[in-house]
Amino acid sequence: MSKHRQTEQVRTAPGFIAALDQSGGSTPKALRLYGIEEDQYDSEEQMFNLIHEMRSRIARAPAFTGDKVIGAILFEMTMDRQIDGKPSATYLWEDRGVVPFLKVDKGLADERDGVQLMKPMPDLDALLARAVQAGIFGTKMRSVINAADPAGIKAVVAQQFEIGRQILAHGLVPIIEPEVTISIPDKADAETLLRDALAAQLDALPEDSQVMLKLTLPETDNLYAPLIAHPRVLRVVALSGGYSRDEANARLARNTGMIASFSRALTEGLSAQQSDAAFNDTIAASIDSIHRASVQG
Repeated sequence: MSKHRQTEQVRTAPGFIAALDQSGGSTPKALRLYGIEEDQYDSEEQMFNLIHEMRSRIARAPAFTGDKVIGAILFEMTMDRQIDGKPSATYLWEDRGVVPFLKVDKGLADERDGVQLMKPMPDLDALLARAVQAGIFGTKMRSVINAADPAGIKAVVAQQFEIGRQILAHGLVPIIEPEVTISIPDKADAETLLRDALAAQLDALPEDSQVMLKLTLPETDNLYAPLIAHPRVLRVVALSGGYSRDEANARLARNTGMIASFSRALTEGLSAQQSDAAFNDTIAASIDSIHRASVQG
């Protein structure tokens, strides 16, 4: 019953998916933006304790509920920890009404053909089995496109769907995330190539399979409309990709059917030094603005 309810929430609910999945490499930057400098912790363990405290504070905020935040993407270490005495995924769903996802990639390989594929994931099946046991609904994995190179983009999409099929076999819904870097001069061309490569892979999926797509907000409004309408796509979400929250929201509102899955744009303005009241007011305003842009589109 939970799986059915979660699927319908992800498919149809008005709202967005929060990305709370900063990995080891991006955690120092996330903490710095949160007002915690690197000289304030002495070890990786302390660093991860601090980022978990930040994520827990977000998850406990009164505005962070399934009314507007329909899902949240977690880092593996977050899945393995607790919030208010409950496993994180259980807390999100049972206490907040937020569908839990898990980031599963292990980072990016060196650039080749204008793209960065994902590093190998030899332990993925074991991680997916743990995710199922933890009550995770779906997964997310990220590649990066730095140029409108047809061979590179085809390779990125092929790898994403190869691993996506492995994830589907565990009964989880994969979020396919081939991020297009927002600063490249041929971004619009790369996005057209990406749309067509994604459509070809979607057409090749079994009819009873569904995936999600997480895509950079495009230069051409509604470029991804055919993907949003595709019968094998559960939902298309947008990453903020370095745009400010205001810019990301404005672009999102112009793309019908896309909803947000923001990380940095969600946490913009939050600080470890804020009182709980100020913190909760700030995250509530962020959630309201991102939700508004998601339902306008």
